[in-house]
Amino acid sequence: MKTLVSAFALLAAGLAALPVSAANLVLYTSQPNEDAQATVDGFMAANPDIKVDWVRDGTPKIMAKLQAEIAAGNPVADVLLIADTVTLERLKQDGKLLAYASPEAGNYDASLYDKDGYYYSTKLITTGIVYNTAAAMKPASWQDLAKPEAKGLATMPSPLTSGAALIHAQTLASVDGLGWDYYKALAENGATAAGGNGAVLKAVASGEKAYGMVVDYMPIREKAKGAPVAFVFPAEGVSAVTEPVGILASSKNAEAAKKFVDYVLSVEGQEGFVKLGYIPARNGIAMPDGFPARETIRVLPLDAATALNNTDADLKTFSGYFGSN
Repeated sequence: MKTLVSAFALLAAGLAALPVSAANLVLYTSQPNEDAQATVDGFMAANPDIKVDWVRDGTPKIMAKLQAEIAAGNPVADVLLIADTVTLERLKQDGKLLAYASPEAGNYDASLYDKDGYYYSTKLITTGIVYNTAAAMKPASWQDLAKPEAKGLATMPSPLTSGAALIHAQTLASVDGLGWDYYKALAENGATAAGGNGAVLKAVASGEKAYGMVVDYMPIREKAKGAPVAFVFPAEGVSAVTEPVGILASSKNAEAAKKFVDYVLSVEGQEGFVKLGYIPARNGIAMPDGFPARETIRVLPLDAATALNNTDADLKTFSGYFGSN
């Protein structure tokens, strides 16, 4: 199997097509490299007649590459497995996705997939608060990060870099008692915003910062390895990206792509995500180690179409408080 994972290669490739076999399924994904490989390995074990080539990078870079390929008339990917439904909603509205009624959909809450079958959530990746266990304050609420005790000690990923961070900001901005005034208060309290979730975890684990906004699985994994961090699901609730899967309308391997969708939605595929430490999207699947019971986690709502329409204005608002990092 040919594995294409280098971020440098993504940028350098420009409009060039990937050197993959036409008989292979091509996956573009924002999963971490290890997780992407595990997903592909699981699928190929279940479908030994299908080979998968894959490209991995952050959702904004994956989408920039895909859009450049579309503009050049040569989209390479068959299937996408990327951070958020807002991105796939944009592709749906642009007519770039293939509708597919997966037989696995009946095992999912209707809110977790597109009613027309253009994309399906595969997991719940929530954003909450990570803190260094040496910190004086043990946060329990989003508002705690705006308190004097956290002045200059909090950090977060930038929505300009991270799709999950954009979804998170848009979600909190629609919550009564938080809103964009909350982000203004964070900025005035000396909070910083730059880079992605990995940089936030590193800053908190090292003690450079005491508190951070971060996706759940990162600190939970690192805590299990002995890192001095703890993760909190704040009282007001958490945002969630659901890493949806969707098939490109231009796919040359649509039948294989449908099998990939069915696999990641199946019990086997979902249990594979649980082993990697993710909250499953499918009903009736046990939670991963280190997580509380699913019913205790309050996931805040976000309408993908509304978020898509507000994206440019929301990024401008955020940048007005935190700069363009």
